[in-house]
Amino acid sequence: MKRIRGTQDILPENIYKWQYLEQKIRQICSLYNFEEIRTPTFEATELFLRGIGDTTDVVTKEMYTFNDRGGRSITLRPENTAAVVRSYLENKMYVDNTTHKLFYIGSMFRYDRPQAGRYREFHQFGLEVLGSQDPYVDAEVIDLAVQFFKDLGLKELELHINSVGHVECRKVFHEKLIAFLEPKKDELCEDCNTRLYKNPLRVLDCKNTTCKRIIEGAPNIVDCLCDDCSEKFEKLKTYLDELGIEYIVDPLLVRGLDYYTNTAFEIMYEPLGAQSTICGGGRYDGLVNEIGGIQVPGIGMAIGMERLILALEQQNLFPEVKNENQVFIATVGEKARVKGVGIVKALRKQQIHAGTTMQEKSLKSLLKQADKEKYPFVVIIGEDELQKGKAILKNMETKEQKEIDFETLVEYIKETVK
Repeated sequence: MKRIRGTQDILPENIYKWQYLEQKIRQICSLYNFEEIRTPTFEATELFLRGIGDTTDVVTKEMYTFNDRGGRSITLRPENTAAVVRSYLENKMYVDNTTHKLFYIGSMFRYDRPQAGRYREFHQFGLEVLGSQDPYVDAEVIDLAVQFFKDLGLKELELHINSVGHVECRKVFHEKLIAFLEPKKDELCEDCNTRLYKNPLRVLDCKNTTCKRIIEGAPNIVDCLCDDCSEKFEKLKTYLDELGIEYIVDPLLVRGLDYYTNTAFEIMYEPLGAQSTICGGGRYDGLVNEIGGIQVPGIGMAIGMERLILALEQQNLFPEVKNENQVFIATVGEKARVKGVGIVKALRKQQIHAGTTMQEKSLKSLLKQADKEKYPFVVIIGEDELQKGKAILKNMETKEQKEIDFETLVEYIKETVK
């Protein structure tokens, strides 16, 4: 049996990288007053059809959807914003009329072509802020992401921002974009031909090389913004300037999901190559209404953990693994092993990281094991030590050895380890 293509086993020698990132995530989210939320791994398929948009690649090509035994259509979550909004509505978090700042860490699922840092089961750290239209909230979400990367020591990052306006702005833009693309539609890929009249904005998000060339010189959506949307975008830039955050206005940045309104942004790490985006997000003021029928503004972002780990590895930014092993109990013979088990337990009660062998070995082999596992101290117990009522405590660095009475051994080790 082998793991399914597009999934990965995170082995013990690498798990510290994930734990390190999760610790950093919780630290910065606490600093910015975000609270953690956990939603189910699967949801009703309709949630993503209504929330993400039925013309997006995610919905049309990438979702893991199946019927359960009750005949209900179920989908493994391809992203978490729609699920968080569903939870926000179902649990009536909106009744207090306050702004809710939420974060999550979890697995997402998309049937995509596996490549470096991109899996079919992948992990995201994301933020969602529900209840405020203020452009400062947009700036704060971006600021948290940028500061998070800085705290990790990442460099060579670029922030790209754009505004996709609201529904009325996009109607104006759609007309201009269709007029620009119609003379070239025979050159567009099959997907873009399908999208051209149904959702022309998606053409700007196409990764096809020919389509990318065709959209060069396309109308700029920022030029089609109404006064209100234009003012919000200018305020966002003002806040980013005040926060000292550099950015590039990218008129082709529309993100891959239909629920975005106004602010859209991505943070890119160019050394990752074609898949350089490690953070993306934007505002979705119509999503809550689409899912639950009430008008609540929102904004969010997500960071791909696998791509982030690749970036940190490339710049050697993971800290060295801290060795927490302290005392190894090396026993020879069954009676000595029974005695050793009790000493291990007593040491652990004192919060001392103690270990012992799980199988019969010679003393030489046990010392090799202790050295390999980087234990600074070894307690040696054999038949002679049992007869004397004393164990041998060996310092693995200096090679010094000392006999200690069993009665005082744990206390002596406690002081020595300190």
